Amino acid sequence: MKNSFNKKYFIDLISELLTYKATLVAVSKNRSIELIEEIYRAGQNDFGENRVQELLKKQPSLPESIRWHQIGHLQSNKVKQIIPFVYLIHSVDSVKLLQTIEKEAMRAGKKVNVLLQAHIAQEESKFGFDLNELKDFFDTQNDKKYHHINIRGLMGMATLSNDTSQIEKEFKQLRQLYEEIQKDRPWFDTLSMGMSSDYKIALANGSNMIRIGSALFDH
Repeated sequence: MKNSFNKKYFIDLISELLTYKATLVAVSKNRSIELIEEIYRAGQNDFGENRVQELLKKQPSLPESIRWHQIGHLQSNKVKQIIPFVYLIHSVDSVKLLQTIEKEAMRAGKKVNVLLQAHIAQEESKFGFDLNELKDFFDTQNDKKYHHINIRGLMGMATLSNDTSQIEKEFKQLRQLYEEIQKDRPWFDTLSMGMSSDYKIALANGSNMIRIGSALFDH
């Protein structure tokens, strides 16, 4: 695990995000407990993990006030383990997973915040609903069938590319759908787009939550 934190970058980034009223999720995968504590003491409260196993290992050893985000692909059989403490699940990529979260949240007697993951990239390896599936899901009011889930918004990852016009096009498509859905859903308030390599493009295209790992820690 790498153990260095770019504090100057962090301070500059937080200042930049204030302009956009956007939230930083610090991606803490493969980072030590001590390093997470350091950035937490610097004022960071939202942390994202890709793997459930790593999240379960870290969460008990860190402050209860941390808001944990599950940002990686989530298997249905792992849902039960994170329901008690997870703040936001970004990577809901199927109706089956939604149904599992609903079932486990009902058993736990709580409501769980989630984002639906959209497949906007050209890479086939990425998960998510396509945009037409998402539009149909909300047009037919399917989101209102889940009584133990708060569907707070959408998440998407752009194509890993140096073609900024392609990245911008993908983010813009997701933002347009997000705004369309949001019109009659005041609780629909989160658009999670942008990582270390493309967060500036994401912010310029309406993102209000970014997920940054390598730029924060590797320097």
